[in-house]
Parts: sequence; C-alpha cells; structure tokens
Amino acid sequence: MATVPEATDQRQVLLRYTSGAIALHWLTVVLVLAQIYVGFTFADMPRGPARGEWFTWHKTIGATILVLSLVRLAWRLAHKPPPFPESLPRWERIAAVWNHRIFYFMLIALPLTGLATISAGESGVTKLAGGIPLPLIPGLPEAAGDTFGSVHEVLVFTTIALVVLHLAAALKHQFVDRARVAGRMPPFQAPGGERAEVPDR
Repeated sequence: MATVPEATDQRQVLLRYTSGAIALHWLTVVLVLAQIYVGFTFADMPRGPARGEWFTWHKTIGATILVLSLVRLAWRLAHKPPPFPESLPRWERIAAVWNHRIFYFMLIALPLTGLATISAGESGVTKLAGGIPLPLIPGLPEAAGDTFGSVHEVLVFTTIALVVLHLAAALKHQFVDRARVAGRMPPFQAPGGERAEVPDR
C-alpha cells in the first residue's frame, strides 16, 4: 500500500478512497440499480405467482442493501474519506458531503420502510429468495401499511434523483471540468494521468 509522507501537502498529492470503500461503493451501485429495475418491473405486473417471485427478489435485494449499507457506514466511520483537492470549490464540497449523508440515510430508510409496509397487520417472518426468513416488525397496525408504503415510494423517487445528481456530478468532474477530484473514486481518473495514492487508513 502506498503511503503519503506527513509533510506532503494535499495540493501535491491526490488521495483516493481505500480499496474496501471502493468495493463497497460499486457493489452498492449495482444493487441499487438492480433494485430500481426489479421494483418498477413487479409494480406494474398483475397479481400472481410471477409477480410474487419478483417481489421476493425485491425484498431480498432490499435486505441485502440494508446490511451492506450498515457495513459501509461502519467502514466509513472507521476510515476517514480522502480530503477534497483544494481546487474544488467550497460549494461543491458541501454539496458532495450532504449528498453522501442523504444517501446513507436513504439506503437505510428505504429497506426499513419497505419492511414496515409488509409488516403492517402481520407477524412472524417473510421469506426471501432461497427461503431465507426475515423477521417482520412486530406490533404495526394494518392501517400503517399505506402510510409506510407512501413514504417508501417518496424515498424511492428521491433516491433516483440523488443517483442522477451524483452521476451528473461525477461525469462533470471527469469530462467537463477535468478536475482532480475525479481521481478519488476509480475507475474515474484525475487529468493528465495523475495517480491517486492510497491513504494510510
């Protein structure tokens, strides 16, 4: 692992995310995109065995996203993210930080509101792919199902908007601004072939 001397100024050395953070990031991207596809697909299907199978996968991917997001949050708390290059405008730094914070909230709140929706008026467990049991949230009245369902739907469209915003910012930094900040998250690269170093932690 490459290290950066303590005396080195961030203006001379670009730091990137750790390999663990990069893996968690891209795995989350794949799961979220798959979940969006599965969710909108089964939502328009008529009730029946086929829709039930798609819904099972929707629940399974959602549970996986929840676990992965908690692991990712723990990793983030234990590993300080690389600093932004000083050339990045302050407003973009603030926007990036809050975009990430809201993402963490959404990736945890979405599966929980989905679980709350199917838990309303029910008890016991719901089955995921492979017959894996997932405990339902006990004690939720049946009337709460519509409320949690509406909240879940709002969070879905908010998350899609955040994904579009995040992707637009990444593409802007890479291809329009050709900014150094792009090199923090491979496979995006800093301009001029500058190599981003791995931080000490």
